[in-house]
Amino acid sequence: MTNISPSPDRAQRRAAGKRLRDAVPRESHADWYPAENRDSLAVLRANDSGRLLELIPLRHERMRANPFAFLRGAAAVMAADLAGVPVPGIPVQACGDCHIGNFGVYRSAEGQTLFDINDFDETLWNVDFTIDVKRLAASVAVAALPQGEDRAHRAARASVRAYREHMRDLSHLSPLAIWHSRIDLDHEIGRLGDGDLCRRLLSDAASETADGLSYGDAPDLDPASFGADPSLWRIADKAPTVFHEGPNGLTEAVQEAAAALLAYPQSLQADRNLLALRYMQRDVAFKVVGIGSVGTVCAVGLYTDADGAPLFLQIKEARPSVLAQLALSPFFLACEGQRVIDGQRIMQAASDMFLGTAYSDASGRSYYVRQLKNKKLSAVAEIMSESGPKAYAQLCGTTLARAHARSGDAAMIAGYLGKGDAFDEAVAEFAMRYAWQTMADHDALKQAYQEPAEAA
Repeated sequence: MTNISPSPDRAQRRAAGKRLRDAVPRESHADWYPAENRDSLAVLRANDSGRLLELIPLRHERMRANPFAFLRGAAAVMAADLAGVPVPGIPVQACGDCHIGNFGVYRSAEGQTLFDINDFDETLWNVDFTIDVKRLAASVAVAALPQGEDRAHRAARASVRAYREHMRDLSHLSPLAIWHSRIDLDHEIGRLGDGDLCRRLLSDAASETADGLSYGDAPDLDPASFGADPSLWRIADKAPTVFHEGPNGLTEAVQEAAAALLAYPQSLQADRNLLALRYMQRDVAFKVVGIGSVGTVCAVGLYTDADGAPLFLQIKEARPSVLAQLALSPFFLACEGQRVIDGQRIMQAASDMFLGTAYSDASGRSYYVRQLKNKKLSAVAEIMSESGPKAYAQLCGTTLARAHARSGDAAMIAGYLGKGDAFDEAVAEFAMRYAWQTMADHDALKQAYQEPAEAA
């Protein structure tokens, strides 16, 4: 047997993380000021490149709704703002779009009600852990600002503190124990400091009806087609967000997605390929989702087995991550769809067994596929107003720490963060600065849409 030199132990790695404070002091994370030539709308326009032109107005309309909606759609803007900001250099699999609207409740295959990150379109390996922490804290601050600046600051700080404290707890565990850790709401009531919040989240978890058709984010079926013969079932059109046919190439996008879905089972491992092939594609419709994804090709496929048991699969275009400019070192990605599903499997406690990829030779688009079943928690403002922003922020911070510890060195991160609140305070101050900048960016987008009308 070949002798392998042991890697540094937990204490040595924690000490190495602590030494990183010399190069990048924890207090320095408060330092962020917009660049002199900063133009958030120019970044947005650049990020719109390659999207379906017919849907870009809808994307901007959704972003104009409020500052938090703007932040949700502006992952590219924040990535550009963080480019060049000093980081300690501890790599993790980053979520990339780590705002509080991308956390939610779902049920695992074993029936556990879990709270976790739910969106991985921008996920990327080899990104410093502070990037996700700052976006999370900034999103907390933006969402909580309507309740007062002081409350927003305390909530942002609470999210970072929860991250730091849970990372410290995880740093004492083995890699396998970290991998199996999860935020199981059935067992977390009270421990996270707000039993009412956990109960509310549990009540919002998606549940299936006896016929299996209550699927949360899944589209409705056309009543005229929903009869005894499942081969005739069709998805109901609900323009402008769910449709089979659209102008200027959108119909072709639906057809491309349907063809990619037919090829997708080839990307699955043998047992899951066998399971997927037990279902037959009955219908595919375009589905506009979220804010950041509007303008990309996204569709939902309706499948049934021979006896009419339904299955919904979502196929989404995978574009290059906005975090590419923030990677600690460059690396080659063969497939953007693979990047997304790899990131989800690494970060999420219990990933979807139907995760797979597809590719279109005609358009060059890369896709990923997942099951569309569990309801994503989207009423963030309502949750935060009823339970308080601090409690929800703590839950998200704890969850992000668990996700980062699966790929990153928990001991080194904990060593950098330390026992005190220096990092918490610094990132909270950054979050408030970024929240006010987001308010200004949101106003700029609204003004940009008002000017042509005024000029006319």
